[in-house]
Amino acid sequence: MDRLVYLDHAATSWPKPPEVAAAMMEALQQSGANAGRGNHSLAIGTGRVLVRARALLAELFGVSNAQDIAFTHNTTMGLNMAIKGTLQPGDHVISTMTEHNSVRRPLEYLRRTIGIEVDYVQVSPEGQLDLQELQRSLRHNTRMVICNHSSNLLGSILPIGDIGDIVKSHGAVFLVDAAQSAGALDIDVSAMNIDLLAFPGHKGLLGPQGTGGLYISPALDLEPLMHGGTGSQSENSDQPSVRPDRYEAGTQNAVGIAGLLAGVKAVKALGIEQIHKQEWKLTQLLMEGLAAVPAIRILGPAPGAQRSGIVAFTIEGQESAHIAHRLDREYNIAVRAGMHCTPLAHKAADTLDSGAVRASVGVSSTEADVDRLVTAVKEMFGVLRAK
Repeated sequence: MDRLVYLDHAATSWPKPPEVAAAMMEALQQSGANAGRGNHSLAIGTGRVLVRARALLAELFGVSNAQDIAFTHNTTMGLNMAIKGTLQPGDHVISTMTEHNSVRRPLEYLRRTIGIEVDYVQVSPEGQLDLQELQRSLRHNTRMVICNHSSNLLGSILPIGDIGDIVKSHGAVFLVDAAQSAGALDIDVSAMNIDLLAFPGHKGLLGPQGTGGLYISPALDLEPLMHGGTGSQSENSDQPSVRPDRYEAGTQNAVGIAGLLAGVKAVKALGIEQIHKQEWKLTQLLMEGLAAVPAIRILGPAPGAQRSGIVAFTIEGQESAHIAHRLDREYNIAVRAGMHCTPLAHKAADTLDSGAVRASVGVSSTEADVDRLVTAVKEMFGVLRAK
């Protein structure tokens, strides 16, 4: 069988740069102690890795104080920290129809349990947000506005800077889900008026699974999601007030963070602008090739428009899961099919009943990978005669 073509980077990037595995092995073998839990050299060495990773992430996202970044296990944890640590009974929240369940489920949980109010602003079938509609949705008690930077289904990119201006002028808190943009799109929390930024370490930042983070504006004091040991202020029964300890109870994934540090270094070496340019080029080639398949519908922005490295599609009369299964078993191509944990986006795109096949490119993807997928789909549906 031909080599594996991996086109599921929206779920997690793969393969990781070799230096990521090397950094993790070095951390495991040479500085595998518990940071902040001792004054011996091994613990100090582990602590330095965390400090360097935090500093590099701060530089990447325009964060002035690296201590305002708390490490998490993933974006979902960061979003839960931000949402549950901010909202109170009677608060109103605005989100969008393109949100992931990592946003929707915490919001619906708080709606049921403490009585928050939630509005999901409509988007176009291509995933574009009407800023005037967002403006009209604001209320006197709107505490938070939440949106993803890029839809994990449609690949649409929201104008985060413009949204941030609107939210700031209203005096609300702006939470951005950067699951599909961190490492692939420019993010500056100060310039974009972002108060809270949840991001994964294992996708565009090229680190290992089990890593991520949450930027918390110094103007905010979230209620911690977890309480426990931090190695600091141990004499107090309350969670420490100092950052990032306040939000990092328990032993950190130091080995994973060492890999994340190496991944972020690789991203910075490649350059965000170059990464986005390459991913956009591949999505355009993919859309152009798939357009030759009868009854195909490509979701998201039209060809030529800006999008992240995601191209989802449906084929009339075909189950998305069946298409993905055949691509895997017959062509050794990895894509994802189904609902992608974003039913509201499927509702906006009118694919709630069918789901969709999602191909997503990353820094390791090539034109040959795109050609393999296009050729496979054409063979499967009669555009090309199967060999």
